[in-house]
Amino acid sequence: MRSKNQNKFVHKAIAVLESFESGNSEAITAYVHPNQYIQHNQGLSDGRAAMLGALDHLKEIGTKVSNKRALVDGDYVVLHSIYEFFGPKIIIDIFRFEDGLIVEHWDNMQGMVEKTPSNHTMIDGPVTIKDIDKTDANKEFVKSYVENILLGNNPGLLTSYFDGDNYIQHSPHIADGLSGLHAALQALKEKNIKFEYTHVHQVLGEGNFVLTVSEGLFNGQPTAFYDMFRVENGKIAEHWDVIEAILPAEKRKNLNSRF
Repeated sequence: MRSKNQNKFVHKAIAVLESFESGNSEAITAYVHPNQYIQHNQGLSDGRAAMLGALDHLKEIGTKVSNKRALVDGDYVVLHSIYEFFGPKIIIDIFRFEDGLIVEHWDNMQGMVEKTPSNHTMIDGPVTIKDIDKTDANKEFVKSYVENILLGNNPGLLTSYFDGDNYIQHSPHIADGLSGLHAALQALKEKNIKFEYTHVHQVLGEGNFVLTVSEGLFNGQPTAFYDMFRVENGKIAEHWDVIEAILPAEKRKNLNSRF
């Protein structure tokens, strides 16, 4: 069960996102540290002042934010949301708190695809957090999946992570089931499009939901992979992702790591 402080963290993080729509600076001023805010979105300048300075523009272009899922892991809050920002986007934001204030932020953004092979959207599906007592076990399980399968340490274990072909897929170009995953990988291979995961940077989770933040390459482009999994009865039951290319050094607006 979440602590009172963790519930407050979620409230504060969502209030900050809502300010992008309203243009009201109160939440940012109240909840973001004035001097120690580290921004890992390299398309944005560092510090709280840059966030405050962007509010008028964000409101002017009609930015809208609708949060779908919120996970809390210690001092971290993960928000899975739909943004209206030059078209519909799916964004996963990660906020780190210190002494009740937001001191660090990471995110990944991808354009929303309306028609998917699975007939699911990129963000629909369950939101209820269950099995809080299994949080640590589920995080370890998902981390092992990413390392063994996506990083390729032991690909022969693939089927052990799933309940047969029962696998709900929200990735926009992949159908449901392991069969859908195999078909998508084959299609990439035929187009000579390679993707690889090279490093897992963060594993955050609450109950039956786990987010992994990984680095790798997609079609030769340095890429950030945010993968969210729902675990049920010790197997991966559902998957959402947000994939974004990493900006080249000359286009970055801050000197912080992407991860």
